[in-house]
Amino acid sequence: METFTVRTSSRTDLKDITGEVASVVGKSGLTEGACVVYVPHTTAGVTINENADPAVREDIASTLERMVPWNGPYRHSEGNSAAHVKATLVGFSATIPVQSGRLVLGTWQGIYFCEFDGPRTRKVHVTLLPGR
Repeated sequence: METFTVRTSSRTDLKDITGEVASVVGKSGLTEGACVVYVPHTTAGVTINENADPAVREDIASTLERMVPWNGPYRHSEGNSAAHVKATLVGFSATIPVQSGRLVLGTWQGIYFCEFDGPRTRKVHVTLLPGR
């Protein structure tokens, strides 16, 4: 397992981590298998989505904010329940196939670290699973 950090700059921040994950795969020598990206935080997540137009990230963030507003009627005493709910909706891991030593992503796809309780410095774990 390899770990790298992500620094976020706002409460909600979707950071493209495709390059960092691809670098882990490239340095590993893995030619066939799978790459699991895991975020060990309860108020952050990881997703795969379009990386060509930055407006997509903004749309995702604003839609999640409308769905789960920061100042909702929550019972969690820390005041960050919305971040927990958003992270649960997005999810904490993504699995990407590896073929010929490269991530198998669609033409417009990228891997995003999703911060919902920032700004913070967070960890991302990458585990590689060899194929047969």
